[in-house]
Amino acid sequence: MRPPAAACDDAPMEPGSGTFGRFVRHRRRTAYENPWITVWHDDVSRPDGSPGIYGLVHFEHLAVGVVAIDDQDLIVLVGQHRYALDEVSWEIPEGGVPNGETALEGARRELREETGVEAAEWHPLAELTLSNSVTDERATLFLATRLSHGDASPEPTESLTVRWLPFTEALAMVLDGRITDALSVVGIERVALARLADPAPPRSEPVVSRSRPEPVSG
Repeated sequence: MRPPAAACDDAPMEPGSGTFGRFVRHRRRTAYENPWITVWHDDVSRPDGSPGIYGLVHFEHLAVGVVAIDDQDLIVLVGQHRYALDEVSWEIPEGGVPNGETALEGARRELREETGVEAAEWHPLAELTLSNSVTDERATLFLATRLSHGDASPEPTESLTVRWLPFTEALAMVLDGRITDALSVVGIERVALARLADPAPPRSEPVVSRSRPEPVSG
């Protein structure tokens, strides 16, 4: 049932369409930066025209995640301690893509480094914005199939445990809260939804990947 007219907004939802109140930036200063992130402090006008401030975390690298599934329908997960939460997190292989590397190249590298796995087929799953009220971080997810195995070479900052699980068990971990990492939740659920819509495996098609958009300068 459609909600009452007073509670309904019929603004178009296509990308770039519609008229929305915007923040207007007047001044920007760098509050903190390192090789991975920059924290900006902006003086702004709010959508209602009143003055305000906005703190924004700019990420230097695109994020990528890989749902890698073998011919026995086993998915590879990586367990590691996440410093920001002080918790162990089970996730799909994921990481950052530096400038000069495409999303697909970065996904291949992260999968190989973290698990030793190579994939012969790659299928795009989703493009995401993460915590978009305070960061400009973007992510691209892939499904990787037709796998082969080699030696992992994790970075010095990574102490990883690799596990292979039935895909149905990984989906259960998402649904009961044992997996909470956003890229992993979205990637695993996208594969599950695709299987409901079409139980046949995806056909191999060329992957179209794009680099991260340049940040808006002030």
